[in-house]
Amino acid sequence: MNSTEYRGKIKRVLITKEEIDSKIAEVGADISREYEGKPLLIVSILKGAFVFMADLCRAVDIPCEIGFMCAQSYYNGTSSSGIVNITMDLAQDISKYHVIIAEDIIDTGRTLADVIKLLKARNPLSLKVVTLLDKPDRRLVDLKADRSLFTIPDLFVIGYGLDCGEMYRNLPYIAEYDPEGQAEK
Repeated sequence: MNSTEYRGKIKRVLITKEEIDSKIAEVGADISREYEGKPLLIVSILKGAFVFMADLCRAVDIPCEIGFMCAQSYYNGTSSSGIVNITMDLAQDISKYHVIIAEDIIDTGRTLADVIKLLKARNPLSLKVVTLLDKPDRRLVDLKADRSLFTIPDLFVIGYGLDCGEMYRNLPYIAEYDPEGQAEK
């Protein structure tokens, strides 16, 4: 894909870098107050949430550790295992931490619900979910983040860690994706 094609599929910016930065600063300050003096572990579910988690943990001004997981669930029309497959697990014993899952987007919620169930079984001191984006119109399970920075309509979005075919993660904003490349100039 050349750069003209790449830019052509960015339909419109939905959330600017400045809006994201402002909300992350606010949430980072809230987390710092709430977890002062407590062992804190911020967990990113790879790949999409790595940009959000990086900025969120920099906005937290108390000691914290980070962890990464990679989880896949195989849900499709013909065979749904209903089981999350952890392809990379946390190194930490989370029973010694207050855990915050930093999620990029909650869409159907199925994979995240499975990850939450798995982590709760490991007895963390507490477990909360902070998501950059919430898309409630697509939810298929009863799941609500403890903190959502932005609620968006049912659009395919890219940028700030979110991808389409592994592209667009590097955009500093959230944009609507145009598969036809008919973006308004």
